[in-house]
Amino acid sequence: MTNTPHILVTNDDGVTAPGLLTLVQELRNLGKVTVLAPDRNWSASGHVKTLHRPLRVREVQLADGTSALASDGAPSDCVALAALGLIPEEIDLVVSGINPNANLGHDVTYSGTVTAAMEAVIWGILGLAVSLDSPENHLGYLDYTPAARLACRVAKRMLNGDTPMGAVLNLNVPGLPEEEIAGLQITRQGTRLYQDALVVREDPRGRPYYWIGGEPPTGVPDQGTDIGALAEGYATLTPLKLDLTAHQQIERLRKSFSEMT
Repeated sequence: MTNTPHILVTNDDGVTAPGLLTLVQELRNLGKVTVLAPDRNWSASGHVKTLHRPLRVREVQLADGTSALASDGAPSDCVALAALGLIPEEIDLVVSGINPNANLGHDVTYSGTVTAAMEAVIWGILGLAVSLDSPENHLGYLDYTPAARLACRVAKRMLNGDTPMGAVLNLNVPGLPEEEIAGLQITRQGTRLYQDALVVREDPRGRPYYWIGGEPPTGVPDQGTDIGALAEGYATLTPLKLDLTAHQQIERLRKSFSEMT
């Protein structure tokens, strides 16, 4: 890493999202910041790699007048494009966010915010995902400043070598004034409870179509989990790994399938 760190910022809500701008403005205190983000909302897009159509990138202006790059690809595409050389300068850290809703438990597999940070780790770059726990379907003003400031503090630690390579850090911050946040807890993933429901309707020609609807997810607020700590007013920092192997099951499976091996 050079004396001046180079940070790539992306998100899954689109390059014009207010959470991205607040994050960028705060991270400029740490070094050079480059923005390459989707040109539209990719929420709940998961870990996408676009291979069957060309990707386009154009220069845009953020609301503060500074330049950014927007791509018609997914958040993970944006990180891959940068790592592959679209951004010629070496990237020291990718920060993805700030998402307007928390990404907890199993959400990380759906989240474009988190999977953009995962894409960074695939390319050997430090990755941090940042989300704000705002009320569901909130339509008013959201103050992203406390989350951006905390993300900046975490990013500084990461750039100083306090995070091992290969781990994605997933930061969730309560939607509270900065002085009301209880602190930061290092947590494990909790258990999300999804309440999805299939909604079946008909179009004007009588053909059925489907929505995945239902109530917003809840979670089990176990102690030591991201869900439990966030419910108590703490910001949560959860280390994630890309190795999804259930290592504790390997020996059991070897015995169960011994006649097949």
